[in-house]
Amino acid sequence: MPMHLISAAEIFPAGDKRSFDERRSEILEACKRFITDSHEEIRQRHAAGASGTEVVHQLSAVMDAMVSTLFNGILDLMGADSKRLTGHLTLAAVGGYGRGELNPYSDVDIMFLHDGSVPVEVVEAFAQKLLYFLWDLRLDVGYSVRTPADCIEMAAQDTTIKTALIDSRFLAGHQPLFGILHKTVYSQILPKASDKFIKEKIAEMRRRRDKYGATIYLLEPNIKEGEGGLRDLQTALWVAQVKYKFEDPKELVIKGILSEAEMEVYHSALDHLWRMRNELHFHTRRKSDQMNFDLQVHLAGFLGYVDRGKVLAVEDFMRDYYRHAARVEHFSSTLSSRCIWRDEGAAKILGYFVRRPVGHGCFVLKGELIIPDESVVDKNPAVLMQIFELAQKHGVSLNIRVKWLIRRSLHLVNDKFRRNREVNQAFMNILRSEKGMADTLRLMHHLEFLNEYIPEFEHIYCKVQHDLYHIYTVDIHTLFAVEQIEKILNGELKKELALPCEIARQIGKRELLILSILFHDIGKGEGGGHADKGADMIPTIARRMGLSKEDSERLEFLVRSHLIFAHISQRRDLADERMIMQFARQMVTSENLKMLFLLTIADVRAVGSDVWTTWKAMLFNELYEKAFNILERGDFRLEAGTERVRSVRRKVREMVEYDIPAATAKEELRALPTRYLLSAPLQTIADHLHLLVQLNGKDLVMQVQHEQDSGFSSFTICTFDTYGLFSKITGVMAANGINILGAQIFTGKNGKILDILQVNSAQGFVITDQTRWQKVETDMAEVLHGTVQVSDLVHKRQRPTLLPAKSARHFPTRIEIDNEVSDEYTVIDIYAHDKVGLLYLITSTINQLGLYIGVSKISTKVDQVADVFYVRDIFGHKIVSEEKLEEVRTTLSWAIDDWQ
Repeated sequence: MPMHLISAAEIFPAGDKRSFDERRSEILEACKRFITDSHEEIRQRHAAGASGTEVVHQLSAVMDAMVSTLFNGILDLMGADSKRLTGHLTLAAVGGYGRGELNPYSDVDIMFLHDGSVPVEVVEAFAQKLLYFLWDLRLDVGYSVRTPADCIEMAAQDTTIKTALIDSRFLAGHQPLFGILHKTVYSQILPKASDKFIKEKIAEMRRRRDKYGATIYLLEPNIKEGEGGLRDLQTALWVAQVKYKFEDPKELVIKGILSEAEMEVYHSALDHLWRMRNELHFHTRRKSDQMNFDLQVHLAGFLGYVDRGKVLAVEDFMRDYYRHAARVEHFSSTLSSRCIWRDEGAAKILGYFVRRPVGHGCFVLKGELIIPDESVVDKNPAVLMQIFELAQKHGVSLNIRVKWLIRRSLHLVNDKFRRNREVNQAFMNILRSEKGMADTLRLMHHLEFLNEYIPEFEHIYCKVQHDLYHIYTVDIHTLFAVEQIEKILNGELKKELALPCEIARQIGKRELLILSILFHDIGKGEGGGHADKGADMIPTIARRMGLSKEDSERLEFLVRSHLIFAHISQRRDLADERMIMQFARQMVTSENLKMLFLLTIADVRAVGSDVWTTWKAMLFNELYEKAFNILERGDFRLEAGTERVRSVRRKVREMVEYDIPAATAKEELRALPTRYLLSAPLQTIADHLHLLVQLNGKDLVMQVQHEQDSGFSSFTICTFDTYGLFSKITGVMAANGINILGAQIFTGKNGKILDILQVNSAQGFVITDQTRWQKVETDMAEVLHGTVQVSDLVHKRQRPTLLPAKSARHFPTRIEIDNEVSDEYTVIDIYAHDKVGLLYLITSTINQLGLYIGVSKISTKVDQVADVFYVRDIFGHKIVSEEKLEEVRTTLSWAIDDWQ
């Protein structure tokens, strides 16, 4: 059913002799009603299933009717100026509006084109009357006032103006004048410096992708400016218009540039993206292009997606979106590439003599791998893998025709191909190479060859991880991890990762390590427990690739264990020798440990730029070195503790004999817990001994030492044991905006407490401001002396913010309790959304439960905390009563969820 479009009679009734200013409010009201009613009618059609194309064209038609009616009506009411302007002025739509592609809250870009015969002041006075009218209608209007000569001059200087003119369309006024502009565009503007324009547009596309995310697979993509979005399609068409001088895209099919199928891809892609963008605008009631998590959930429901068991509707929707974006990117790149081809006649003859054969029907010409006789692939499908091997070996890119050949030939990658020894040998050669390995795998993924060669990779292709911790889809995260391990293996990161790079040189089979990274997350497409599910796939993959039994078993071990190293290093007490011994026994061999260490580092670093920290590096190195020493020693028995403790005490006494009386040192060392004496370096114990001795004349001693290279400060507190001490300490830190990374809490037999905290700023920097540390010490003293309530300090810090919270999928609070990992403590793992003062809340709640904290490990992943507390009851025992354990779970969960 056609829409009602506003007419001149409805806004400017005949016979009304009043001036424009006298009638302005009535005209404005009539336009507001028309816009509101039309938008609501179009919104209803959209909700009922109208296509994206239909809606953008209807919105453009509504705007055309109103703007042209206003243009003509205001011109008629301008008296003498009306006669001066008639025949010398035209109104044109430009940009997206010029293409007839308005979304509900798109900008409306117009151009007042005049022939220069009327003073520009008169033209601008008329323009202002129309513009103020449109602005009063709350429209985002962009405008320009130009002559055809201005357009030629400015288009030569600015590609943005050039593209706006390509998209210009007549709206109202003197049509012959617009005809002059139109002819000028195709006769003077498009042919001028066309090669330069094409290069600039492609460079502009690259810059835009860098700004909005240089990958299709960002978790919160921009539907307009991001890779695989609307702007990619528009850029490809602009480039083609400049190259081939057409008005209707259908001419690309007639000219043989695109096939009918490719043109259908273009139109269906536009329609799909428009439909999504239309809904984003209608739903948010504003110009909205960023698909944040909340909007993704809404779009999934709007487009008819439903949950499938454990698979959320939004995950299916986003997976389809990424696949669609990949097709858009491929179409745009293909069309742009065709536009930068040169005439190949003479070049082909010359190329025949200068091309260099590299085997299997492949040649290198001008830095590209080419295949003149494409039938070699049908005759021997193994060439598909050898293409990648040869391009990597010779350091060249694939010619665009070779890329098309690979995409067209994917049907040849069947089970016989995957089991082909020649194919698998070429793939292993790619993995063993010291150059271009990650880039080659990324290219395989881009051309969808990797999914065909390793069908299990399809499980994670475009697979969404709906949180703020991971910013890429699973497959892209995996490729980034491969990129990280390549840099480690090649020593590129030796300044930043000295120990990992040294260990990487000792790895026997680098291809096996790379395979473990390539496969570490393949179980994620199968639901929960992805490490075990991925490991279960390995024997089948290994047989197909022709791996030995030993390599298959090691690969399976690495995939199954790939979460363990990070878990233990970040969430368990590395001073617990028994736990380290169990971990080393689990590793079986030092080669397994080395590979798992490197795999885990690559995995964590690939999550995001700010996830890997020097603190994590220190924990990883500590676990590796302790486990490696046990494996090298080959003795999985705990060393006798008593003799070691005696030795430590004796050595420390010797270190401090000139500073501390022998009797005092002996007494203090006897009071210190065995666990501390066996885990701390001798120099650290000596330093702490000096602090503890000072307590004989005071009730509180504090010290801060900055570890610039490690990215944190060590904050040590010595005092006497009091109820809820650690909770008070965390509260003071929270009140001063100091982030706690880890804490070791030691209680001596003499009642003295030694608490060591590793801290930094919320932004991850070392805090060196002495004034800030003086305030921390003042607050700490006042809280511990009882003159200030720590809760008051924390609540002062919790000031409300006017900034909107970043959208994120909220996961429920989770409390896990482990009584097996430690002989001395019950271990509580807490997963919750981060809030100001949350650590203080947790520690004070643990305190209220009558539990004492011995070790704490703190971890924040963007929007979530993952904190660990080693606790004992008031008698120094583990908590074993099921009733008490349930009380701990429910009390902590309630307190965290209720905390504002």
